[in-house]
Amino acid sequence: MNTPLRRLSSVVMVMFLGLMLGATWVQFAQAPALNNDQRNVRTLYREYGNFRGPIVVGGQAIASSVPVDDSFGYQRVYANGPLYAPVTGFYSVVYGREGIERYFNTELNGSADSLFYERLQDLVTGRQTRGASVELTIDPVLQQVAWDALGDQRGAVVALDPTTGEILAMVSKPSYDPNALASHDFAATREAWAALTTDPSQPMANRAIAGNTYPPGSTFKLVTAAAALENGLTADTPVAAPQTLTLPQTSTVLHNFGGSACSPTGAMTLADALRVSCNTAFAQIGVDLGADELRAQAEAFGFDTPLNVPMRVAESHFPEDPDAPQTALSAIGQYEVRVTPLQMAMVAATIGNGGVQMTPYLVQTVRSQDLTVVETAEPVERGRAVSASTAAQLRDMMVSVVENGTGRAARIPGIAVAGKTGTAQTSDDVPPHAWFTAFAPAEAPRIAVAVVVEHGGSMGSEATGGAVAAPIARAVIQAALGGGQ
Repeated sequence: MNTPLRRLSSVVMVMFLGLMLGATWVQFAQAPALNNDQRNVRTLYREYGNFRGPIVVGGQAIASSVPVDDSFGYQRVYANGPLYAPVTGFYSVVYGREGIERYFNTELNGSADSLFYERLQDLVTGRQTRGASVELTIDPVLQQVAWDALGDQRGAVVALDPTTGEILAMVSKPSYDPNALASHDFAATREAWAALTTDPSQPMANRAIAGNTYPPGSTFKLVTAAAALENGLTADTPVAAPQTLTLPQTSTVLHNFGGSACSPTGAMTLADALRVSCNTAFAQIGVDLGADELRAQAEAFGFDTPLNVPMRVAESHFPEDPDAPQTALSAIGQYEVRVTPLQMAMVAATIGNGGVQMTPYLVQTVRSQDLTVVETAEPVERGRAVSASTAAQLRDMMVSVVENGTGRAARIPGIAVAGKTGTAQTSDDVPPHAWFTAFAPAEAPRIAVAVVVEHGGSMGSEATGGAVAAPIARAVIQAALGGGQ
């Protein structure tokens, strides 16, 4: 063979080798990623051609698959779509998956490792493979009550079982209808997506756990009070509570709400300072404790720590290196302190649970198509945030807030409610956010709640946490416990 032919043969062999390696790489190494790519239409046809399992709340399917006469075979349908959208998310041919639909996708479509034996049985018997059902911890009554109580206001409501971490309600408003994104009419789906993603009210943001985090305002005083108690103060310790406080190293004057005096003497107990939500007292406590102690306590409650429920939760944040005046403002939940409503529900739940924080979760049970339990959740301790003694003192202080302090609107006859109000400033030209977090019954809590109403809701600049958010929490607690009139 002459030299030109040998060279040509070598080139052809190299090309064939490259082609074989490329094909092998695509067919084997990249196969899992390509199969799971939401843009892979064949994967969508395959998934939609199989029955996708339902998402269940209170024994009723809130997301289910129904047969349709098109190339996909099944279409996803959502009952009470806007009510549950922050939980279910959506399953869309065009835009993929979000919420439980995303994070439990393999269970719902039947491909999860935990369903291997069910798939093997289907292969042997010839039975059509069907996805598993995913049963949530949400209480449908509490979800509806929270939705109704929030009304047309923007904000969120989260309810937890303090002893287990089960998420009993998760409401975010404004919301959206996932049915519009599940449609097989692609033009209509794209139109709905464009309207939702350009809406300035951000209806697709789950305000309960993600999206923009909020300044917590005076609800953060629970964290500051916890740090004070853990560092030797007691509920009866006298603390300075002047009518105004000049922030250290500045000429800036901090006022109490409405410019009022917390105490005629300029001093009061720590318990009374929490009861009336005294800004000057807690700002001074924050300066005395220092930023490191406040940050350590916030982190003990779960700030700046990753969390999934199973959706990813935005991390609540305490400033990294605040100076003295910034520390004073941070101690009252301002400056750069930011939280999710779930975080503040976790703070209340932890106090109610004797100082032990439970890991929040949304999915209770996964069942195969023959109703066999293949996965079930168990309560998991996340850690101890405060001592049992500190938790007991905080509990009693929070009961006083509701009984004869800023949280009177949360009182329920016959039930001891432990709570804390918050009115969080965002800027000078917009109304504050209204907050309330609580647990009940105080001695043996079965529910913890956090409510945020953006920019004062229906009351606007006249809003306070006690006036706007506390009645919403009261409605949810009353529905859970069945007490009061």
